[in-house]
Amino acid sequence: MDYVSALLPPVVMAIFFTVLVVTIVKSQGGPNKAKEDAVVDAALSRAESARQTAPEAGDA
Repeated sequence: MDYVSALLPPVVMAIFFTVLVVTIVKSQGGPNKAKEDAVVDAALSRAESARQTAPEAGDA
């Protein structure tokens, strides 16, 4: 019965990891993907416009 106690932790961890990966993959995309992409695009455009309007270090 020592082999059962030796194999149990790796099997439990493998099952947990598989469930975690499946959950992550299933949560990608879906109905909120467009909303999430829009938020990221807005933040990137805001950062880009702020960088373009800020004076350069050599301009003074």
